[in-house]
Amino acid sequence: MSDNRQSLSDLGAALQQQRETAVEQADTTAEAYLAGDVQEPVQRAPLRAQELDKYGRAYATGRRKDAVARVWLKPGSGKITINGRDQEVYFARPTLRLVINQVFGITEREGQYDVICTVKGGGLSGQAGAVKHGISQAITRYEPALRAPVKAAGFLTRDPRVVERKKYGRAKARRSFQFSKR
Repeated sequence: MSDNRQSLSDLGAALQQQRETAVEQADTTAEAYLAGDVQEPVQRAPLRAQELDKYGRAYATGRRKDAVARVWLKPGSGKITINGRDQEVYFARPTLRLVINQVFGITEREGQYDVICTVKGGGLSGQAGAVKHGISQAITRYEPALRAPVKAAGFLTRDPRVVERKKYGRAKARRSFQFSKR
């Protein structure tokens, strides 16, 4: 029992010594920095590495409602191709094209990347959301420094809202059948 107490007190003394040494080192570093002897800290490189395939493209998957979009992004003239068709043909509504191009507006990269994607499932609105999610993921893999503004805009988060399932005893998910008094 006394051996355990002795080893604990030795351990406590060693920890106290380490704390004092760390505090002394921090004080000397701070004094040197304030005196101008030490240069400003070097800005760190992004934590994530660039993820490209063998063709120099960034790949990502985007999802929204029931739609799934596979997106490949590479430097180019800003052409967006969806299922082999141009974006003006595939998404005829201007609001859907606006949704897709939001990412490039936030990152100030309009007309700098070509996008090729395949979309399956869902309707046009869900598909546009899936493409936007995929482009957001892909652009952060091509340029990891852009992750902060894209994430701040909320484009990297998958929108979890989906259609609620139909319940038995109901006309739809929540709507009841028409009430008849007689």
